[in-house]
This record gives sequence, C-alpha cells and structure tokens, in this order.
Amino acid sequence: MPSRREFLYAAAALTAGRASAETPDIEEATLTDLQAGLTTGRFTSVALVEQYFARMADIDRKINSVIEKNPDAHAIADSLDRERKQKGPRSPLHGLPILIKDNIDTADKMMTTAGSLALAGSPAPKDAALVTRLRDAGAILLGKTNLSEWANYRSSHSTSGWSGRGGQTRNPYCLDRNASGSSSGSGAAVAASLCAAAVGTETDGSVVSPSSMCGLVGIKPTIGMIPGAGIIPISHRQDTAGPMARTVTDAALLLGALAGVGYGQALHSNGLKGARIGVARQLFGFNDHVDKMMGDVLDTLSKLGAELVDPVNIATFSKLSDMENEAMSWEFKNDLNAYLAARGGAMLTLADLISFNEKNRAREMPYFDQDLFIKAEARGPLSTKVYRDLESKLSHASKGDGIDKVMIDHKLDAMVCPTDSPAWPIDYVLGDHQVATGSTPAAIAGYPHVTVPAFQVYGLPVGLSFFGSPRTEVKLIRYAYAFEQATNARKPPQYLSTVKF
Repeated sequence: MPSRREFLYAAAALTAGRASAETPDIEEATLTDLQAGLTTGRFTSVALVEQYFARMADIDRKINSVIEKNPDAHAIADSLDRERKQKGPRSPLHGLPILIKDNIDTADKMMTTAGSLALAGSPAPKDAALVTRLRDAGAILLGKTNLSEWANYRSSHSTSGWSGRGGQTRNPYCLDRNASGSSSGSGAAVAASLCAAAVGTETDGSVVSPSSMCGLVGIKPTIGMIPGAGIIPISHRQDTAGPMARTVTDAALLLGALAGVGYGQALHSNGLKGARIGVARQLFGFNDHVDKMMGDVLDTLSKLGAELVDPVNIATFSKLSDMENEAMSWEFKNDLNAYLAARGGAMLTLADLISFNEKNRAREMPYFDQDLFIKAEARGPLSTKVYRDLESKLSHASKGDGIDKVMIDHKLDAMVCPTDSPAWPIDYVLGDHQVATGSTPAAIAGYPHVTVPAFQVYGLPVGLSFFGSPRTEVKLIRYAYAFEQATNARKPPQYLSTVKF
C-alpha cells in the first residue's frame, strides 16, 4: 500500500500532467490531427468531448444540427483514455468523437426516432451493426444528428432538414438556406466542426447532397458494403450509411471503420493520372453559374492527367426517377413494417404512424402532410407481380442498360458531374426548391458515389461527383483525393444571415 508521501507525490504528478495538457483546437481539425494529439498526449479524449460539447452550445443554436447529445460520452472518453495508456489505440478512430444520424439504432441512453415524435421515448433494443463497428474501433458516439423526418420520406412537399422532434436544421454557410436532406444534421454538424466526422444515410442523395451543400466530402458506398441492419429503412435496394467529413482522408478513414476495409492506398495526389473519366452532361444544365464553374473543374481534371470522354449519356436516364419513386412506395411499407415489428413498442406498423401523425397534426404536420405515407400504406406485399416486374425493369435500366453499359462502351474508370445545385432558401410554403441532383443513377443502381468540394456560387458550396461501377470505392476516393489536393476548394462556413450577391 503506498505511503502518504507516495500518494501525494503521485497526485502532484497527475495534476502537473493535467495542467500541461493543451486545450484541443477542434475547429477544422481533421481525424488525423486529433489522433496525433491524442497519441502524443497533448490532450485527452475527455478534453475533446468537453470541447465539442462547448462548441455545440455556442454554434448549434444557430444551425440546430444535433438532436441529442450522448449523456455517456464523457464516461466513454475516460474509459478510452485509460485503455490507450494501458494497451494503445484500437484503430485510427480510437477516442475520436463521431456524430451519427438519428435513424441509426443505438442501444444506450439515446433515442432513435428518425426525427419523429412517434418513436420518442422508445429506445432501440440493440445497436445497429455499423454502430457495433464504430464502438469496436474505439469511436466515441458524441450524439445523434437531426434529419429530414423519416429520411425525407413522408411528404412530396417536404422541407429538408425539418423533423417534428428536432425542428429545422440550417446551412452553416448561410443560415436562411437549406442544408439539404435527409442527412442535413450530419452535414451541418461536420461543416461547423461539431464533431470530427459524422455518419449519414442515403437512399437517393441523402449523403452526397448535404455533403455538397455543406462543403464536405461524402461517400455513398456500394450497397451491402456497410451492413444495413438497425437503420430505419426506406428501401432495402438503395439504403446505405456513409461517411461525411471535411477531407477525403477523413471520409476514407471513417468508411474503413464502417466497411471493415482500409482505404489508405487510395490517397495519392497523382491519382487522376491516366484515369478515363466520362462527363455525364445529362446531369448538367440546371444552373448557369454551376455550368460555368464546372468548365474550370473539367480543365483541372485534364491538367491532373485524366482523359475526359465528353459527353457520355446514360440512355435510360429519363426513365429512372419515375420507376424509382414507384418502387420505393412498395418497399417503404414492407421494409418499415418489418423494422417496427422487430423493434417493438407502441408503433408497430406504418398504419400506426399515419394515425399518430393525424392525432398529433399540430406538432408533426404544421408545414407538410404525409402523402407518401398514405400512398405506401395502400401497397401490397413485395411478392406481388406488379412490384417484382417493376423491380426487375428498374434493375436493368439502372445497371445493365444504364451505368454498366456506359462504363463498358466508353471504357471508363468513372463518371463526373456536379453533385447538386447550390443550397436553396428554407421555405415552409413551397417546400424544397431542389432543381437537380447527380445522385440518382448511382443511387438506384446501388453503385458507389463520392462527392468532394469543388467551388462556391455566391458563397454556397457545390461538390464534384465521381461515380461508377460497383466496388470501385478505391478508384473514386483516389480521384477525389487528387482533385482535393490540387484545388483545396473547401472554405469554412461563415454563418451568414443571407446570401451576399
């Protein structure tokens, strides 16, 4: 047993060590920056959690991106600090604070609600599979992010970033503009440095679109690379989680933890040299400012050694959206009912949710209704021939007759396009003003899509998309990294009240 003198000496040494530790500078800090500080002992994971919570208190009152903080975050950080000293780090994410979207199950003190009051107070019975991977990697779940309620599948006239439980998320670059959806909270929070990186989910555009509009790197991986169990669903064909971060390196690190595969080999600054890239002109033409800036982007790709094939066209493109919308209407009811039944609680079916919303119309439907819910409720089982025929046609149109054909015919490594329009104003009268998106072909096919900051239009970020064949994440990350390193296009948000023309 230590003597009183030895005890006092140890206590003094501990106090001195704490006094000499730095307060971590988290604004714009990368995962690599933070891991380096933890490795050298300049600060602790506990200090990181404290700083991120303090920044939330200061910044999130402007953007409303975090729907719930993890009450156990400090204790988890303290445990991981002790583990680091005793055994070393588990992975590059050990002790780093991550936010996840509020449609990803966590079996802890946080709720999983998809932004709906209908699921509030009813915890998920177990962690989503991807959450288990994050915890195993030593990541700290700092909290849950707000989202477009039900991942933006409740109304065809919705306002992205709004949920009954969380309210309205705002774009950090311009506070009267939308952060896009449905992973609006994840996008806004990462842009504002409220976490080291975040996890969003996508069915069609919900990772890459908010990443584009919030000046981030977003990766929508090939369907099946990240396990989907424990994510509140829309469509089993198209749903996937994906990382959202301020740099390609950070997004690749987080994807590695989520998918169980490393992507370090993709991070080469000359990665575009010799790449044969198709210019998907069908996904241009929605904004003169974007088209003009994309001309400069394409010049940059050429200067970095890419061989551009311009234009390339997806012959089936005009047919995709209508078939996608029809298929998702069938899938949503069946997939959601299966999820709710397994979860248990008061809400067991889509019909229960429709009834809840009607009874709580003032809180749940003050701005837009639930026409997509009602349409989906009228659908039959997925064994119905009408659905099976539709699913088969959609698969052929998006894959064999779609992206696959273009990639093979033109011998392409990837395709490029602008990811999305600049952010539109938040509007509760007319709903979203989204005029175009580059997400749809890869989303329907279930193929990978990476967006990287490319430029700004009147201070509003726009991303460059790389997409292509399945399981080509390494290629796409390589191209995005080379572009990022050559351009350094990302600029931190300024939290402007409105756009300066």
